[in-house]
Amino acid sequence: MNKGIYVATIEANSGKSILSLGLMRLLLGKMARVGYFRPIIDDYPDGKQDNHIATILSHFNIPLNYEEAYACTRSQVVQKTSRNREDEVLDTIIQKYKDLESRFDFILVEGTDFTGEGAIIEWDFNVLLAKNLGIPTVILSTGVGKTLEEFVNSLALACDSFRDKGVEVLMVAANKIQPENRQLVLDQMHSDLPEGVLTAAIPLNPVLGNPSMREIADALGGEVLFGARHLDKQVAHFGVGAMQLRNYLTHLVEATLVITPGDRADIILGALQANLSTNYPSISGIILTGGLVPEETIIRLIEGLSEVVPIVSVQGGTFSVTNRIGSIQPRIYAGNTLKIEQSLKDFSAYVPEDALAERLVTFRAEGITPRMFQYNLLKKAQSDVKHIVLPEGADQRVLRAAVELARYQAVRLTLLGRPEEIREKARQLQLELPGEIQLLDPRNAPQFEEYANTLYELRKHKNMELTMAQDLMSDVSYFGTMMVHKGHADGMVSGAAHTTQHTIRPALQFIRTRPGVHLVSSVFFMCLPDRVTVFGDCAINPNPDAAELAEIAISSADTTASFGIEPRVAMLSYSSGSSGQGADVDRVREATRLVRERRPDLKVEGPIQYDAAVDLKVGRSKLPDSEVAGRATVFIFPDLNTGNNTYKAVQRETGALAIGPVLQGLNKPVNDLSRGCTEDDIFNTVVITAIQAQQIRK
Repeated sequence: MNKGIYVATIEANSGKSILSLGLMRLLLGKMARVGYFRPIIDDYPDGKQDNHIATILSHFNIPLNYEEAYACTRSQVVQKTSRNREDEVLDTIIQKYKDLESRFDFILVEGTDFTGEGAIIEWDFNVLLAKNLGIPTVILSTGVGKTLEEFVNSLALACDSFRDKGVEVLMVAANKIQPENRQLVLDQMHSDLPEGVLTAAIPLNPVLGNPSMREIADALGGEVLFGARHLDKQVAHFGVGAMQLRNYLTHLVEATLVITPGDRADIILGALQANLSTNYPSISGIILTGGLVPEETIIRLIEGLSEVVPIVSVQGGTFSVTNRIGSIQPRIYAGNTLKIEQSLKDFSAYVPEDALAERLVTFRAEGITPRMFQYNLLKKAQSDVKHIVLPEGADQRVLRAAVELARYQAVRLTLLGRPEEIREKARQLQLELPGEIQLLDPRNAPQFEEYANTLYELRKHKNMELTMAQDLMSDVSYFGTMMVHKGHADGMVSGAAHTTQHTIRPALQFIRTRPGVHLVSSVFFMCLPDRVTVFGDCAINPNPDAAELAEIAISSADTTASFGIEPRVAMLSYSSGSSGQGADVDRVREATRLVRERRPDLKVEGPIQYDAAVDLKVGRSKLPDSEVAGRATVFIFPDLNTGNNTYKAVQRETGALAIGPVLQGLNKPVNDLSRGCTEDDIFNTVVITAIQAQQIRK
């Protein structure tokens, strides 16, 4: 059974972080505990850490100390190898790996970087390590500066060298390929590589291939004078501002780094003004050479500007600084979420994830962890992209979540509100709204009259007049809900700035409930540290009777199953089994009987106390013959007061992520947000709404 995978590359600067990031997310989507290990790292001065380790551990919250994630430094390996003590190095690496293997379900091992002293021996050493750790490998190389024949031959030789030592090669990946050559490279790899080896070709991506202002400032040892919060801006071009401003402005292109002596106030101020002007491209930053800084009057002027890109002062002449910038190799680091997310996106787009996962993961853990759950949600949404409308388009949390959703291509989005207001808010937040996000003002929308007439026809039996329907249709909640009703959107998510009643009233009026369902209810997906459970109903129905409680339980079980979690339903009460008496416990007992009668296929237990539902030992002592006690995944609360307080208590005390409320029972999906929601809450709720739309369509 595979418990690890070795990521190996042929040369330096191959971009293997894209494989490590993608594999880590893939593995965490399949199992609960995944470790990370680098056998050999470069030597770093005190206080500085290996960037690969820092990025993986922090981004994925891997429960490892930095020192546990590597075995040896490069200088230690070179020193011992020169004294014929390679076995000591190997023993140290194997021991460290085995320590991690005992703690984790799977280990992602990342090979060496081919930099500095000892690089010539690294290839054979990587083969030796994979062999001794007893794990298969994934090989990566870059196509930069090679002919097609040279490139594929080098991949084939690398593959053969592992296989000759008895190391299984699961996949060979070509990175930094010109997009127009991708299929050509894949065809040649299929032809020249052994049968059964998976192949991938990842195109060169400017976002990953360009350094950020932070990387440039660090490499030059510069002092950041302004714009420190924008240091993650990518630099696509750089040029020296030595000519007069009127001439230099004609040379600006998008994402340019302006390099100029620190006393050229005209270039500095002109570049900053061009960045704010709609008539010129945006710049990424300004490097001031010669160790010079602008004089005090210019500093004061810059301090008064509303938006300032990073301005960095560096030592050295303009010529030497420009040459040094040109030699900087871009890196992915822990704080640069843009590059990390782009790497994950490219991995998903160009690597055969399903086939690779099938070969990597040879066992299935019981239950589902929060990370597995969220990973599976995103993949499911991406498999059949749905159109979701967000009525609160100018809310900054909604805007940030919308940009992330578009980046992951999880949904198609329409934001409601005045387009100019939404664009201005995005500009203030330094967000680039992708063109595929539709902005729509209900009052000026071409569908307005059609929607108002539809609402009038649907509600005229309730004494609604056309003028009233028109007034209501100018409301974003009514307009968004009508988009869903008419099939112009697949679902709606609102509530960041509106009450629950305001969000769901239109849905209850004309989307209505599904056939056979009489009650709209809700659930929260509670992402606890080690598992995902479902709580219902914690948001909609204050005091359900026995029949309503049974319907909530059945709807919640069906929702749970549709998201890949086996429903084991606990009907909660203050007593377990037949021990308690009273109207409240009798109502839960009757609801349990109705669930069993209507859905004999469901595993359900009630009445049952919370501790007996979650703790196997307590559950067995109170209900020894129960299939649910101690193993419940769905918790049905007897009333809204209990449910709402319990979910919030669990959320606050355990740090659990609560996704919801997710409404269930409607003909089409409309979901409500809390007014205290975060960007992550919006992201997750939109993804869930899209999946609900997939299921309703089916």
